[in-house]
Amino acid sequence: MRILVTNDDGIHAPGIAALERIARRLSDDVWVVAPSDEQSGAGHSLTLTQPVRVREVSPRHFAVRFTPTDAVMIALGLILKDHAPDLILSGVNRGPNLGEDVTYSGTVSAAMEGTLAGVRSVALSQSTEERAVGEDAFVAAEQWGPRVLSGLLRADWPAGVLYNVNFPRPERGAIQGIKVTEQGFRDYGRVQLESRTDLRGFEYHWFGLGRETAEPGHETDLKAMREGYVSVTPLHLDMTHHASLGPLRAALAGV
Repeated sequence: MRILVTNDDGIHAPGIAALERIARRLSDDVWVVAPSDEQSGAGHSLTLTQPVRVREVSPRHFAVRFTPTDAVMIALGLILKDHAPDLILSGVNRGPNLGEDVTYSGTVSAAMEGTLAGVRSVALSQSTEERAVGEDAFVAAEQWGPRVLSGLLRADWPAGVLYNVNFPRPERGAIQGIKVTEQGFRDYGRVQLESRTDLRGFEYHWFGLGRETAEPGHETDLKAMREGYVSVTPLHLDMTHHASLGPLRAALAGV
């Protein structure tokens, strides 16, 4: 089985080294193609107005300038064009990707690009105590990642579906197990915005995270992580709200 490893934290990030070790527990045919620099929050952006450059860092390790989507497209269309991967793993991201994070996440978007290309793809993220972390911050992912991925490889894998996996912080207590979850939701009705002034007198702004919204009766990724479980969420690339099609056709009939 050929595995492509990528991320959005950059090819030298400690999380991608952890993910490569996870991948090598599943296969000895592992290739790493990732952004040359951190691209957190890049989403599913594709570089169209500048040339995309590729540099071989070491055998089977390539750095791509710019985005995670660029990296996956270069891997599939150039580096591995004669022998496509059977599995794409994106991560391990520094920090979780939960709820609406998936719409911003370069980690999840790399897996989306793989899914669009017809390759089974998984995004993996690790909740961390600090933003600046070393490889020891990804112990939970390395312990639980191989068993999660082995289970996913045995499961049915519908077309257009990717899996979003999040690992809780083990220092908060023993990891309780694995839960299959729905995508949760945080309340961004009130945007958290902190404004400051730089040394030259110009104002700048920081965005903060919104509050988590409780969803009674729903096993969400947010809830599972809060309770100490590894969260596995199937995400579907078809964003159509099918229940709205009939009423919408009726409302627009004769307009």
